[in-house]
Amino acid sequence: MEFTEKTLTQEYKFKGKIMSARVDDVELPNGRTAYREVCEHVGGVGILPIDAQGNVVLVRQFRYPYGEVIYEIPAGKMDHGPEDAEACGVRELREETGFTAGRMVPLGEIYPSPGFLTEVVYLYAALDLVPGPSQPDEDEFVEHVTMPFAELEKRIMDNEIKDGKTVVAAYRARLKGLIG
Repeated sequence: MEFTEKTLTQEYKFKGKIMSARVDDVELPNGRTAYREVCEHVGGVGILPIDAQGNVVLVRQFRYPYGEVIYEIPAGKMDHGPEDAEACGVRELREETGFTAGRMVPLGEIYPSPGFLTEVVYLYAALDLVPGPSQPDEDEFVEHVTMPFAELEKRIMDNEIKDGKTVVAAYRARLKGLIG
């Protein structure tokens, strides 16, 4: 069965620094037409730092769209011009936690909300951590929190950690055998 939809028209409603919103008219596989609301996003990277004892480093910060302080893995947007995903991850890890990694292990990519959002988030585990001073952006207020991996999993199970990239990164790190 054919599933591909053909774009007929695109109309941008908003163009911003990290995202743009458009409405597309599409032709469906059965020949009918429909519209699609699409949010184009620059993409991002999430890093799960794991220390030699099997602890993870998360950041705690206020997330405006949800109106709450949440725990999540260090992460950032790929909004510094053309940038390699791993290089972005290295930069964000240092900025938000002060750590640098001796080794970055790819954990794959995720589509956070494929029904309307083009964002791709690249995930990495950061190993062989070396501490240093954090350098958050001037509009970024974060604290880093270290906890055993088992506590991260418990907080995920108890619905205390709801951030999708954090949940996926933890699961993939477990599947890859990065947790002892």
